[in-house]
Amino acid sequence: MREIELKYRVEDLEALLVALKSRGIELSEPVFQDDQAYALAGWQFGDSKLGVSFLRLRTVQGRHYFTLKQPAGSAQDCLEYETQVTDRQAMHHAALHMGYRPTVRIAKTRRTATLDGCSLCIDDVEGVGEFLELERMAPDHADAQTIQADLAAFVRSLGITAIRTDQTYDSLVHATLRNNQDKVTPELSELILVSST
Repeated sequence: MREIELKYRVEDLEALLVALKSRGIELSEPVFQDDQAYALAGWQFGDSKLGVSFLRLRTVQGRHYFTLKQPAGSAQDCLEYETQVTDRQAMHHAALHMGYRPTVRIAKTRRTATLDGCSLCIDDVEGVGEFLELERMAPDHADAQTIQADLAAFVRSLGITAIRTDQTYDSLVHATLRNNQDKVTPELSELILVSST
């Protein structure tokens, strides 16, 4: 299966919430997600992600999830495999022994809704900002551009101000850390500390 997504930086969160409510789209309660991203040793931000496998360890409400993502046509069109694991620390050490290294920690609060076979997520990413993300799981042979065009049409129909980004959260967090080295907040300091372990 492939995860095909679109991501938008939200300029006016309240306008987005009003637009969704006017369509009868109910969001879940906010849930905190603690993600540690991993890349193969030797890969660096700025290198191509296409065809490269990346790992993620996520903790949500005391449950841990291990995910492998491999971008195919773009960073937002990935083969994806995910499973729940019982021991995050053991999985972290397994990733290290498989030749991966931690890159950045992504801490975010997420609210979700489901509509027409699509997951809609509103994310508040610590130190980075607020985003609208639309995700659809699709078979390997699906046309990613057609799916992304459908998702983009839905966002346009909301009539909100949102800026599409092709960057993944790990790249956005890394860029924020790099650009704010001289003005580190407590949140960014924690992201730096975790990403360097």
